[in-house]
Amino acid sequence: MTRRTEWPVGATDPGAGPCSGFAAGHLAESGCEDEHGYESAYGPEAGDGHGPGPGPGSASGSGEGAGRRARSRSRSSGSPSSSRAEKGEPRDPVEQARNICLRLLTGTPRTRKQLADALRKREIPDEAAEQVLSRFEDVGLIDDAAFADAWVESRHHGRGLARRALVRELRTKGVDSAVIDEAVGQLDAEQEEATARELVARKLRSTRGLDRDRRLRRLAGMLARKGYGEGMALRVVRQALEEEGEDTEGLDEPF
Repeated sequence: MTRRTEWPVGATDPGAGPCSGFAAGHLAESGCEDEHGYESAYGPEAGDGHGPGPGPGSASGSGEGAGRRARSRSRSSGSPSSSRAEKGEPRDPVEQARNICLRLLTGTPRTRKQLADALRKREIPDEAAEQVLSRFEDVGLIDDAAFADAWVESRHHGRGLARRALVRELRTKGVDSAVIDEAVGQLDAEQEEATARELVARKLRSTRGLDRDRRLRRLAGMLARKGYGEGMALRVVRQALEEEGEDTEGLDEPF
């Protein structure tokens, strides 16, 4: 039987993420905020002579008008660096990497490799990326083992995937082989076969009216696409057909 992985409050299966739940408990320790507030350097505009306040003829009005003109020139002729500052975009590559990772982790847990690939795509220097990724691992924002456990549980119970298919998926996400073996090892052969039977039972009705061989191919093909081995698929389908009164003589050979 599988060992049920409990994600912390706020996170669901691999469709829900560490920063919204799994990561939230670590934010205080890591100093990670999802958004960085930015307070504009420009306050509310003063009176312009068309409403309450000094008019353009007063000294005060002249000073305020000059101030507005100066601010306008500053905004219109700002350099790229000042533009980035006004948008709240950090220039420090470590801070950039940190913000990118937090955005990606919000709503969806990700593996270290997935985050590393995203940082490389954004041209974050390797040294800065390594610093941030290691820190996130230290505080639990990145946890490939927890990711793999949750992935196996979610994809097996939700989609009926067998161990072979789960291994393929986790490899594409960059999970270490030893971690994958540990995660899929929770799914024993008995549970895998029980799930295969459930899948066939749900699909069986839609094959009624077809000849036996076509039913066999359709049901066995469905199991094969989900990663079930040929021997198990044949055994499960044969038993299901027998229960419906089909003659299964000759179906002992691999299809």
